[in-house]
Order: sequence, then structure tokens, then C-alpha cells
Amino acid sequence: MKNVQDHYFKRAKQENYPARSVYKLQELDNQFKLLRPGRKVLDLGATPGSWTLYTAKKVGPGGRVLGVDINPTDTVFPENVTFLVADALDPKPEFLDILGSWKPFDLVLSDMAPKTTGFRITDQARSLELAEQALALAGSCLVQGGDFVAKVFQGPDVKAFLDGMRPAFEKVKTAKPKSSRPESFEQFVVALGYRGPLR
Repeated sequence: MKNVQDHYFKRAKQENYPARSVYKLQELDNQFKLLRPGRKVLDLGATPGSWTLYTAKKVGPGGRVLGVDINPTDTVFPENVTFLVADALDPKPEFLDILGSWKPFDLVLSDMAPKTTGFRITDQARSLELAEQALALAGSCLVQGGDFVAKVFQGPDVKAFLDGMRPAFEKVKTAKPKSSRPESFEQFVVALGYRGPLR
């Protein structure tokens, strides 16, 4: 287990990513073909910026990435990235104005996670609440045919969350990347082909 963690940590440093989480997105992208040149992407929970950097590279100069987090980051982003310190779940006028000028998005990513308490049921519930709020935001700004990805902690309520999404998307799946820590109970919800509207 330690070797796996060290491998991804060292690789992230070598490839100039601020966190090992980039390889989770890379695996999801390889599996589901999420990122393509020219796509416009909203990245929620973006700090420290690994997902944003990887996304910017994949969408290329013709694409755009709006990274949003309540915490700032020292990461230097390329020109096709706008990084905003804001609370996407309690949006203020500045964030709503920027969102309005950017939308619709082709893809909404959420790597948001709650501050963990150590109580699994509490952490699962808070994680699912973040995923639900990210989905609600995605429903207001996704293009027809767009895609949605959100981190969620495994738990008994995830199935109902997935079932609730199915009418609004062509495909809804879950995935646990190999680069997730083995002891982690995180997984990712991947919803492809937005038909809308969310109920």
C-alpha cells in the first residue's frame, strides 16, 4: 500500500502536478473519454489545481476551464484557465456573473470532499450532500449532451442518488480509479450525455 502511495506522489512531483489526485482524473478520462479539445469545463473543488492543470492540457488552447474553490492556490495556470476563489455551493453575485457568462459547459467536474470527522456515516452523508449540490449546479449550466463527474464516499444512499440521475443522462456509472488509496472509500459518479432537466 505504501509503495502505491509513494509511486503516485513521486510521479506527481516529477510531472509538476501539485497533488497525486491528477491520476484519478486521468484514469477516468481514459475510461470514459471525458476531455476533448475545445471543451468548456467547470472544475469544482479545484484546489490545489491538479485536475485543472490536466483538464487545461487536454482541452487545449481552444478549450476553457473555470476552476472554483473556497481555498486559494499557488498553482500557476495556463491562459485557458480562470481560477476563482468562491463558494460554488453558496454562490455570490461575482461567481453567478462569471458562471452566466461562461455557460453552457460541456463537462462539470467535482472533486469536492467534506472535512472528514472519522465517523463514516457522517462523512458519507456530507460527501453525498456535496455531490447533490454539484449536480444541482451542473443541471443549471450543462449543455445538452454534456457530462458530469463527482466524487462521493461509498455508502447506502449512493444507489438512490444514481437512480435519481438516470432519467437526466444517457449513462450513469461509478468507478474507483486504481490511483485511489486502497483504504479509501471514495468512488466517482460518472454521468454521460445530459438529457435534462434534473428533477
